[in-house]
Amino acid sequence: MQPVPSTVGGAKVICCTAIDLRHRHTGNTKQIVDGVVLGPTSGLAICQYEGEDAFYLFGCDENWNSLSDTWHETLEDAKEQAEFEYEGTLKTWILPEV
Repeated sequence: MQPVPSTVGGAKVICCTAIDLRHRHTGNTKQIVDGVVLGPTSGLAICQYEGEDAFYLFGCDENWNSLSDTWHETLEDAKEQAEFEYEGTLKTWILPEV
């Protein structure tokens, strides 16, 4: 994985985790983009757009480009969704380097 940028999809990165052997892709959800079901992502980033209270969980490629996203009312909700999709994420979130 590349170093985590300060923004993903134009939103400020709050926390992130590379998806690796510490995690298990549960298959509990399917991300569909342009009619194609995406496989497991390389990383997850929880982000927030300026002026918004909600959070976005971005599924990212190895360069932290957003492949998919879900909207969440709270940071905790975003983390729970990540854990639902990738078991083990609750223990691996990090803050981006500034």
